[in-house]
Amino acid sequence: MARRNKVTVVGAGNVGATAAHWIASKELADVVLVDIVEGTPQGKALDLAQAAPIDGFDVKLVGSNGYEATADSDVVIITAGLPRKPGMSRDDLLKTNSDIVGSVTEQVAKYSPNSFIIIVSNPLDAMAQVAFRRSGFPKNRVMGMAGILDSARMRCFLAEALDVSVENVTAFVLGGHGDTMVPLPRYSTCAGIPVTELLSKETLDAIIDRTANGGAEIVGLLKTGSAFYAPSLGAVEMTESILKDKKKILPCAVFLEGEYGINDLFVGVPVKLGKNGVEQIIEISLTNDERSAIQKSAAAVQELVDVLGI
Repeated sequence: MARRNKVTVVGAGNVGATAAHWIASKELADVVLVDIVEGTPQGKALDLAQAAPIDGFDVKLVGSNGYEATADSDVVIITAGLPRKPGMSRDDLLKTNSDIVGSVTEQVAKYSPNSFIIIVSNPLDAMAQVAFRRSGFPKNRVMGMAGILDSARMRCFLAEALDVSVENVTAFVLGGHGDTMVPLPRYSTCAGIPVTELLSKETLDAIIDRTANGGAEIVGLLKTGSAFYAPSLGAVEMTESILKDKKKILPCAVFLEGEYGINDLFVGVPVKLGKNGVEQIIEISLTNDERSAIQKSAAAVQELVDVLGI
C-alpha cells in the first residue's frame, strides 16, 4: 500500500490549527499537531477528526505534546513562538522566539531528518535563518512563508480596486516580511495586463502601502490577535507544491548566496517549489529603485540576524 504523506504542524494556536484544517480538508496528508500546552493539540486534533465524517476527508489527525508522533514527517510547518506583548521590544521577542524555533528545529531534525521545514514564526526571515543553522539541513529544505501572504494581500486589494476576480490578478512582492517588503506593481498583472496600465500611480501607491502594513491593520482590528486564515493557507500552498511536485513559482523566504546581490541571508524571492523543495531561485531584472529597495529590506533582516549572532 502506498504510504500516505505526513505533515507536522508545530504550534496549535490559530495559525497552526487553521493550517491543520486546510491540510485535512484538502486531503494532502495525515497531520500531527504539536504544542507544549497540554490538551490543546489533542483537543483541536480530535475536534477536526470529528469534522471529517461531515466533510468526508480521510486523514489521520493526532495531537501531541512531544515529537515521537511526528517521526518521518514529509513536511514540518513551524508556527510556534510568542506574539509581541506590550512593553516588549522587538529584540526581546527576537531572542525568545529564536530560542523556541531553535529547540523545535532540533527535535524536527532528530525525528524527521529528511523533512522540509516551512517557517511561519516571526520575525520570519530571521527565524528561517535560525532553523537553517540549527537543523543542518541543505538550503533547499528550509524556507519561510511570507511572500505568498504579502502577495495575496496585494492581489486582494488590486482585485478590489479593479473590480475583477482575484483569480485574474497576480502580484509580485520581494524582500523581507514586514514594512520593508518590496511590492512590484511593474510585475503585477490582471489577466496578463500589467496593473500599471490599469490603475493610477496614486491608487497603486495606496495599495502598496496597505499591503506593507497588512498585518498591522488586522492586529489593529482584532486587538487580541493577528492574522491566521491567509498565513496558514500560504504555508499549505507551499506544502502542496512540494508534496504534489507542482513546481509552482511562489515568493518564499530562502537562503540567498549572491542572488539579487544578497549573501548568506534569508530574503523573500520567487522560487520554484517541487518534490526537492526549493528547486530554482528565479532572478528578475530590477530597476535601480527596486534594487535599492530590496537591499534595504535585506539590511533590515541582516540587523536581526546580527543581534542573534547567526
